[in-house]
Parts: sequence; C-alpha cells; structure tokens
Amino acid sequence: MTALLDADLLVGRDIVTGARLSGDDVAVAVAGLGIGGGLVTSLRALLFDAPSGNDEARAVAAAHGWWAAAGVDLRDPLTALAEVSRAASSDGTVRAVRLALDRQAVPVTAPGVRAVAREATAAGLVLLAEGDVRVVGPALAGLDATVVFLDAHFYHLGDFVLLARDEPGFHASTRLLGDVDGWELVASDVGAERLVFGSRPGWFEAAAVVDRLAASDLTASQRALVVEGNLRRLLGAGATA
Repeated sequence: MTALLDADLLVGRDIVTGARLSGDDVAVAVAGLGIGGGLVTSLRALLFDAPSGNDEARAVAAAHGWWAAAGVDLRDPLTALAEVSRAASSDGTVRAVRLALDRQAVPVTAPGVRAVAREATAAGLVLLAEGDVRVVGPALAGLDATVVFLDAHFYHLGDFVLLARDEPGFHASTRLLGDVDGWELVASDVGAERLVFGSRPGWFEAAAVVDRLAASDLTASQRALVVEGNLRRLLGAGATA
C-alpha cells in the first residue's frame, strides 16, 4: 500500500506568530491527516541556532521514524557550510538541507546562498527551498542541484514549469499548487516526477492539500509518485525513515 509522505514538516517556534509545535504535536497532526511520515526541519535551526536546532530535528526524526533535514542560517554562511558538512557526514540520517531566505531576510544575491547550495549538491543532499520560486529558482539554477520548492504557488506555476524544463532537478511541493488543474499541468508538462507532496501540517491548512490529492485527476501511477515515490527517490532509492 502506498504511504503518504510529507516533505514539509516543521517543529519549533515561529517567531512571527509565537506558535510552537513539538515533534509530538506534529505527529498528532500528520496522523489525523493520514500522513505516514516525512522530512522534518527545526525552526530553531533556521532562526536561532543551527547546530542545536539540527540536533533537535534528528532527535525528532529518530523518535517518530521520519527523516531529518538540516536547517541552515544563511545570515551566518560559514556556520551554514559547516552544518552542510555535518549533514553530509551523518551516515544518511540527514538527507536534505532547508533554505529559508525570506525568514532570514537574506537576499538571493548573497554569496552564501550559492555556496551552501553548491556544497549540499556536491554532497548529494536534497535542497528544500522556501520562498518565491521566481526569485529563488534562478539563484539555484546551473548547479545541477536537486531542489524541492516548498512555496511554489499556482500563481507562479508557469514560471516553475519554465525553470523545470531547463533544470531536471527542480521539483515543486504540492502545498500551494491548489489551482483546479495545477498538479495536472505540472504532470503533463514536465512529468509527475516533479511533484512532491508537502502540506506543512500544523502550520497550514494541510487538510486542503490532502483533499486536493483525493480530487486530482492524476493517474494511479502518477499519484503513487507524488505521495511517496518521488520523495523516496530523492532521498535515496528504497530509503526508509
């Protein structure tokens, strides 16, 4: 049976809203949605202290049978590079690096952005990129990077498709592609292999993304790729959390 896996799990405290979700809180949220696990990052790593935040993400992942993604703070690019190196030497327990330029008020032109992306790509790590795909996408182009754009929006779907035509490693999360035929357009133009299920449960109306999945016109084989197969492929063939 195909599992539903989510590439966009977050734990910790959001400094804008003050909301806080522990690993147990997110586990309750995903269970209620029928999501079997996924890729988790710590907000502490993105906003306060990357090393201790990434330790938190690894602990949460181990406790719940998920995968961990390292968060990096691009305001401190040298520490960010060190965290990429630590993720690369984690014996597979950390399989991705999350970039959050908007949260950190870091411009895409900052030298650390491409330096971190290049280092992560060289280490075989997946990049999870927050932010406007029209802005972040071109900054990550030309690196042979594997990227999941977590905030790809259906208003910008055409721009994502144009980027994806040139960049075989570019993928879109489903979270904000809620237009009536957004998922289907991606599947028909660049392939269902480019869609990765993400709903950010606990922080977003994730039930709407699950409902969109149920209502989609994707074929059974395309649906299997979106809900599980693509994420497993990106993280490593046959990867288990």
